[in-house]
Amino acid sequence: MNKNVKKIAVVGAGTAGLICAMILKRRLNVDIDVIYSSNFGIIGVGEGSTEHFNEFMLFLGISQREIIAECDATYKVGIMFDGWTSDPKQKYLHSVYTEFTQAAGLYMFTNAKRIIDGESLTYDDTFNNVLFEKNTQNERPEEINQYHFNTHKLNDFLMKKSKQMGINFIDDDIQDVSLNENGEISTLIGTKDKYSSYDFFIDSTGLKRILMTKLGAKWNSYSKYLMLNSAITFPTEDEDDYNLWTLAKAMKSGWMFRIPVWGRYGNGYIYDKNHITRDDAKKEVDEYFGRDIEIKKEFSFDPGALEEVWIKNCCAVGLSGSFVEPLEATSIGTTIQQSFILANRLASYSDKDIELYNRSFSAIMENIRDYIILHYLSDRKDSEFWKKATTVELPEKLEYILDVWKYRVPTNEDLIYNTTYTLFKKENFIQILYGLNKFDTKSLKNEYNSYSEDMIQYNLSLMNDIYSRNYNRSGKISHKKYIGIIREQMQNTQT
Repeated sequence: MNKNVKKIAVVGAGTAGLICAMILKRRLNVDIDVIYSSNFGIIGVGEGSTEHFNEFMLFLGISQREIIAECDATYKVGIMFDGWTSDPKQKYLHSVYTEFTQAAGLYMFTNAKRIIDGESLTYDDTFNNVLFEKNTQNERPEEINQYHFNTHKLNDFLMKKSKQMGINFIDDDIQDVSLNENGEISTLIGTKDKYSSYDFFIDSTGLKRILMTKLGAKWNSYSKYLMLNSAITFPTEDEDDYNLWTLAKAMKSGWMFRIPVWGRYGNGYIYDKNHITRDDAKKEVDEYFGRDIEIKKEFSFDPGALEEVWIKNCCAVGLSGSFVEPLEATSIGTTIQQSFILANRLASYSDKDIELYNRSFSAIMENIRDYIILHYLSDRKDSEFWKKATTVELPEKLEYILDVWKYRVPTNEDLIYNTTYTLFKKENFIQILYGLNKFDTKSLKNEYNSYSEDMIQYNLSLMNDIYSRNYNRSGKISHKKYIGIIREQMQNTQT
């Protein structure tokens, strides 16, 4: 028998809980209460998004100008990987511009040609952190659909928007959960009151997993594949300009992120505590910056996901359901994707909907897991961490397909993850493989030249058109100046 949902309780008001509540409220004719404790803050580590955040904004009717003005946001085109190979000077940018993903059939012609020629897979202007001033009058710059933001201000913004949508907020600290005779959640027990009038529950209580633990949820650890398990985070001062990317700087026992938001940089060292202590991690950071850095937060984690993220009448989002590591900013994107799937199944659901949902979520997480693993298959051997990173066990699917990808460009047909909601597609895998020198370029050249002359000429004409439209434009300004113009425009509008 299908179950109808009319009233939902979202427990926790972090970014994940608010995003899920907003998507469900926009999609469904339901009442939603967000029950949260003002005594507890958010973790606030993730300050970068994927392109899925732009899809969330479009779905909710949120303007990029609002995000910039109220969340101290800057633009993000991708992630700059610095030092992830044996060549300490080598960098590569994971940045998917749709014009560079031109394909004929399933074959990624444009990417293949640029790889063969040893060229970048993105625009030169990206590396110079410049945008076109005339686009400050548009909703967003062409080809940019990702952001960096101050997570705490983003949380405040999403709460404000949620209230405007009619979502109700209750300040209470949920301490326990009661189940009915069917093993479903019946009552939430808080320090101030009890809550039992809901048809469905969202667990966004973070690593506590208060609701899912009561339902017997089990954690599927990825630690045999992914070594990182600890983090320290710290802010640094503002700078004269902002990169258009998140910097992922390889360190001795992990990597460090640097994220520009308006007025400061957010930073963190994600490391393996089995290879470095917290104090030595800080010392390495101090040496990088040439001064003493003040750590603001530190935490440990076990990378992985729940075996079942939807159990009975409850679904977990955010850290309650999964966490791999901050690399590639997957946490918010995962919440958005799973919330869209949930919104399409929740109005009238059965046990089969729950089964299909969990299957889709597992596919999303396998895709993320395999993609993150790929980054560590480096030829670096200069520390014990990097020596071990290339010897970890590989998931069967990834190990199998890596042998194929050495000799040809990936296609989406290679990515057998059983859902269209995965975060990473063929173009994402291509960029990391290229950055880590995993392609046999001779084989790729033979593959490219095996196509008909007509198809090759067609691809060259597309590339020439890209160059003529994007490399010869004038009116370029710095990223920080571009953001400053939009902030000023928004201030003038408000006054």
